Amino acid sequence: MKVNIHIHRKKGPRHLTLLLFMMVTLMLFFMLNFMPKEKHSDETFVSFPEQEALPEFRPIREHEETIQRGTTLSDILFAYDFSPADIHKLRQDVKPVYDLAKIRAGNKFRVFTSEDGKVQSLEYNIDNGKYLTIQKDQDSFRAEIKEFEYELKLKMIWGKIEDNLIFAVREQGEKANLAISLAEIFAWDIDFYIDIRKGDSFKVLFEKKYLDGQFVGYRNVLAAEFTNLGKTFQAFRYTYSDTKASDYYDFEGNSLRKEFLKSPVNFTRISSRFSYSRLHPIRKVYRPHMGVDYAAAPGTPVQATADGTVTFAGWNGASGRMVRIKHKKGYETMYLHLRSFASGIRKGKQVKEGQPIGEVGSSGESTGPHLDYRIKHRGKYINPLSAIFDPSDPLRMEFKEDFQKKAGHYRLFLKAPLVVFSRFSSPLASFAQ
Repeated sequence: MKVNIHIHRKKGPRHLTLLLFMMVTLMLFFMLNFMPKEKHSDETFVSFPEQEALPEFRPIREHEETIQRGTTLSDILFAYDFSPADIHKLRQDVKPVYDLAKIRAGNKFRVFTSEDGKVQSLEYNIDNGKYLTIQKDQDSFRAEIKEFEYELKLKMIWGKIEDNLIFAVREQGEKANLAISLAEIFAWDIDFYIDIRKGDSFKVLFEKKYLDGQFVGYRNVLAAEFTNLGKTFQAFRYTYSDTKASDYYDFEGNSLRKEFLKSPVNFTRISSRFSYSRLHPIRKVYRPHMGVDYAAAPGTPVQATADGTVTFAGWNGASGRMVRIKHKKGYETMYLHLRSFASGIRKGKQVKEGQPIGEVGSSGESTGPHLDYRIKHRGKYINPLSAIFDPSDPLRMEFKEDFQKKAGHYRLFLKAPLVVFSRFSSPLASFAQ
């Protein structure tokens, strides 16, 4: 489309007057700004003493080493002329921020010195996310914990299930914890042991963290798709601008969360199902089995399947070590045959969905390590595998337009062929949250 704009001018005295006014204005502007300015007698002139020459710049040198097993802070600092008294002072000054007795083998420790060998500052990598920085200030030390500034890269993988999700993700060159993150997103709709079938497929768009060019971990899964038994589920991450809370929703804004998780343990197998008549493996009589048995290695973490309050945590006869949790709307869950309880789990404790409450064991009447998981609703046992639970709160309506704009971008990636995506996926895309 071509647009022509016509400007009509009227000729005459008015036009000439305007032109003269503009010329006079420009002349005044240049005269006022570029002519030498006179000095007024009432100006005060302040003379400054001649500055001393700046000391010669002395560059900082970095000395980095990996802490070896059995190495102490003293072992490191003795090489930099720290006396026992200096090290004691350092520990005491830094302790309110971080206890230097906790330095671990395998972590990096850096000493920054001036050219003459005097220590200026220290750094210690606490973990992949944080590091401790210590500045020497005359005879004292100032400490602060900071977060690493990572380079983020956006990546997408997809694949099909041949055996299990972890193997499938590893075949794409990624690590098991990415598979676990993916399973957690869809944990309310898919049990990643009993529901998974050969031929199921997945796609996942996610952020990878790099430090000094080295991969150090995953950040967020931005979007994911999983097809299970012919049914496709999609998830899109969204962070509220006001509360900064993040969660996953389908494209319509429905939360992927339900009132209860599908399973209290990850990647295990079911050894016995809910039944009104089952042969008891020890007593050899037929009796109801009001739960689902998950066979797992001893020590496997057990998580609460919903928010609630612990009403019992202790030994309960044939059930062995057991945790009972009361939930809203008349629900109650039980976790039997535990080896141990998670720290702080006791009667009256408030727990969150997904929070560890214990470990798989074989306490009580048990023929091997497993978790017996049970649910009651208003005092009546229900089948955990077939129960249908209400979804959590949907996306807030005032954010739906912004959410769908971002989710629309993500959907393009889920639909795009991998070969196309790989041509421009190295830098973090501008719309990624």
